Amino acid sequence: MLQAFASGRLFGAAHGTGTPWVLALHGWRRDHRDFDAVLAGMDAVALDLPGFGATPPPAGAWGAAEYATAVEPVLAELGAPAVVLGHSFGGRVAVHLAARRPDAVAAVVLTGVPLIRKAGAGKPAFSFRVARALHKRGVVGDARMEALREKHGSADYRAARGVMRDVFVKLVNESYEDQLRALQQPLELVWGDDDTEAPLWMAQRAVELVPSAVLTTAAGAGHMTPQTAPEALREALLRHAP
Repeated sequence: MLQAFASGRLFGAAHGTGTPWVLALHGWRRDHRDFDAVLAGMDAVALDLPGFGATPPPAGAWGAAEYATAVEPVLAELGAPAVVLGHSFGGRVAVHLAARRPDAVAAVVLTGVPLIRKAGAGKPAFSFRVARALHKRGVVGDARMEALREKHGSADYRAARGVMRDVFVKLVNESYEDQLRALQQPLELVWGDDDTEAPLWMAQRAVELVPSAVLTTAAGAGHMTPQTAPEALREALLRHAP
């Protein structure tokens, strides 16, 4: 059942009957329900991040840091340091949250997170950049510009509307090496070995930045590990249970 958190600014679901010790943050275009199998029987909270599920979108083009600011009050509501589980987009938020609040985050479990910006990522085709410049000058009309966005944008970009499209553009240009280096907590990485959205090399690079990190590879799990490898995620969480 949905509950309100952060003074009614966020919504999500609580699992279990005791003090929550896991805070789960979902991926892009997903919601708290992704973690049902992972969190079954645990005392945990899974949120709908702003713009997804029951939580309204942000007022402006937030990056992961601003999302972490929005989530931070929930840490105080849990009542004890939490193990933060982040999938994909939620992992971007998780590393900011953990780097900022080592007192309130006991451990971090990341899965399928685009931690390292790919070379050339976020840079549109030359023809699109020319059209965008001409659009700003009024030479290319709005309808033509939107058609080009639909043609050249990724599926996630095309599906985003309003401010969420601006959020998406900001996020795909971010990288998280500084936040990874700043982590003081134990770090677990659970990765599908054939993840095409956040390839395994990203997790391996994270281990280079955080040598104490534990990397678990889930064979054939792909990108949607909360559904395809829930037991691997459960095991990673339980290693840090209070």
